Amino acid sequence: MANCVQCGRQLPALTFGRKLCQWCVQHEAAQRGEDSPIQRVEPAPWLRSQSSSMAVTQAIFGINVAVFVAMALAGVSMLDNPSGQDLVHWGANFGPLTVSGQWWRLLTCVFIHGGLLHIAINMWCLWNLGRLAESLYGHWTFAAVYLITGLAASLASLIWNPVVLSVGASGAIFGIAGALIASFYLGEFSLPRAAMSGVLRSVLIFAGYSLVFGAMSRSTDNAAHVGGLLMGLLLGALIALVAPQHDDAVRRVGVLLAGIVLVYGGAAWLHHSHAYVLHAANGQRLLTENNADQAIAELQTAVRQRPGYVPAHYGLARAYWVKGDFASAGGEFKRVIELNPKDERAYFYLGMAYLEQKRPQPAREIFAQLLRVNPKSPDAHFGLGAVSSDEQKYPEAIEEFNLTAKLDPDYDGVYQEMGLAQARLKLYDDAITSFLKQQKIGDNPENENALASAYEAKGMHHEAEDASQRAKQFQDQH
Repeated sequence: MANCVQCGRQLPALTFGRKLCQWCVQHEAAQRGEDSPIQRVEPAPWLRSQSSSMAVTQAIFGINVAVFVAMALAGVSMLDNPSGQDLVHWGANFGPLTVSGQWWRLLTCVFIHGGLLHIAINMWCLWNLGRLAESLYGHWTFAAVYLITGLAASLASLIWNPVVLSVGASGAIFGIAGALIASFYLGEFSLPRAAMSGVLRSVLIFAGYSLVFGAMSRSTDNAAHVGGLLMGLLLGALIALVAPQHDDAVRRVGVLLAGIVLVYGGAAWLHHSHAYVLHAANGQRLLTENNADQAIAELQTAVRQRPGYVPAHYGLARAYWVKGDFASAGGEFKRVIELNPKDERAYFYLGMAYLEQKRPQPAREIFAQLLRVNPKSPDAHFGLGAVSSDEQKYPEAIEEFNLTAKLDPDYDGVYQEMGLAQARLKLYDDAITSFLKQQKIGDNPENENALASAYEAKGMHHEAEDASQRAKQFQDQH
């Protein structure tokens, strides 16, 4: 089947003579001032004087640069990679915060960048693609497409990586690229296909190369790229098919509203299906910031939304432990064991929670259960040793600590506890040996103070003074 020599459209079968489609025939007639009943074809928008301005592209460019400069003036390291904490402070997209109610981050992250190279590449792409897209769609349509595709990119990033921080304009830029690709394939333009093929080829190469490079780079948020590209393809296709004319404002508004509805629906689905993960992650973050009360509230929300989510129960148990509520912490570890009877850590921490409550017998039973789950568990023997020490059965405790060290010679704390039990039995030489072994694994002020006491009991006053000084140094450092 032949193609039009002007625009490349397919011609009807058995077309003879000059191979021009009816749209190009009409356009030539219109240029000659002749009236024609054939449907008018809009001239290439980028040739129209009223569409030559790139004011919106310049405004978006300026906002990105202004935010970058403001971050640098505020002390954020913008030549290197800025810290995650700084990016979050300035509005980065971070699932635990975004889904917890700070939905504005879906948009603000589009204007934040993670360094000089990051913004330089994105602004170069924005300037080139934005100028073409703004001339094609007009100012307000281009601005709406840019913002909607940016929101879609941020949302796709959250869906794919709900606890990974994301910033940058690249998702919205991919959206513009997608809109251009759809418009070039589906739009009705009188400009010859040869004039558009070079631009289309450049846009396709940009999108393809960026996606491949993003898939190879761990630091690139390719989910945002794909989300922006897909939304851009959709909006560009709908505009080209439903509202190609610049003055068809009602239909264009309808197309853009459809894009907004899709973004809103995706956000609602994310909140319903993934919120428990994000609440749990936010709780863990708050706990690392020593904000145990808010961490408990977030983790309780995660547990309510997904009762079977083990990480939320672990985090909640840890938060209760920090608060000194060992009964509640033990309850959460029990729940973990119910969900996963093979979870050895839960048995160990539940036993230690019983010990913190001065309940050695339930603790002994739990550590015995752990031995049935794993007969070679160093945690189980350490726990049994701790129970025996609590019951002042020091020979039994030393035996269990020796079994722990045999199974795991680098088990942190085992030689310190062994030394304490040996010192209780006045076996000071053995205790000193144990405390010195603990120094090699991981020393601490408690171990040094115990070592000082053992030296003092042996009459080794100089060594005791040295150990006491080291304990003081440890305490000062912390």
